[in-house]
Amino acid sequence: MDITLAIERYNPETDAEPYVKEYTVSAKPTDRVLDALMEVWRNYDGTLTFRKSCAHGVCGSDAMRINGTERLACKTLVKDVVTDTETTIEIQPLKHLTVQRDLMVDQTPFLENFRSVKPFMHPAEAEPKAAEFFQSQEDREVFDDATKCINCQACFSACPVLDKNPEFLGPAAIVNAARFVFDSRDKGLEPRLAALDTPNGVWPCENHFQCTRVCPRGIKVTKLINLTKREIKKYRESRGEETAEPKE
Repeated sequence: MDITLAIERYNPETDAEPYVKEYTVSAKPTDRVLDALMEVWRNYDGTLTFRKSCAHGVCGSDAMRINGTERLACKTLVKDVVTDTETTIEIQPLKHLTVQRDLMVDQTPFLENFRSVKPFMHPAEAEPKAAEFFQSQEDREVFDDATKCINCQACFSACPVLDKNPEFLGPAAIVNAARFVFDSRDKGLEPRLAALDTPNGVWPCENHFQCTRVCPRGIKVTKLINLTKREIKKYRESRGEETAEPKE
């Protein structure tokens, strides 16, 4: 079948504004959108710019908006986004990040937010009592969902809060904080409060659930954000302190 890729193009060095360019290619229903993009790049226009790496939904590098929804191009099949009567696929870069060229965005703000939550282990004990830190299966299950994040930035792009508050920490950073906050081997919340318990930390989240809907790994993002809010409130109350949650 023939499909048309309507791709938003933009080169800040030569273009005043983004524009849409269409490419018609032959594809099977079971081909991936990434395959179609590679066909364009190889045989039609080698200047087309986008990121890709593993092509198996693990690295998260080829996240983009496909027909208006954040998806991984390597996990989205042609048959998922075309119909018998509509064979055009609209492809745009992620939102809330500056476009470097075409579908490639500057990840710097996203990664700065990610680093701010200290997404690495702060051991609860100076030295493990045994040869290794023991963790039960039940303890692992508490934070297991958060370990699935691949930093694809789909949730960051889909978040309506970032439309009005670009300083919001963002869903992915909070998920990566939660991965350690709820890890029984870690010191938990305290090392990450400076990033989480601020007016632009966890509190701007309004439970739109868009982050959860677009997550290619099926992470319950909104749930993890709310659990982190609850943990912060519990911690502050135990110390007779107030959170940074804005007062109505």
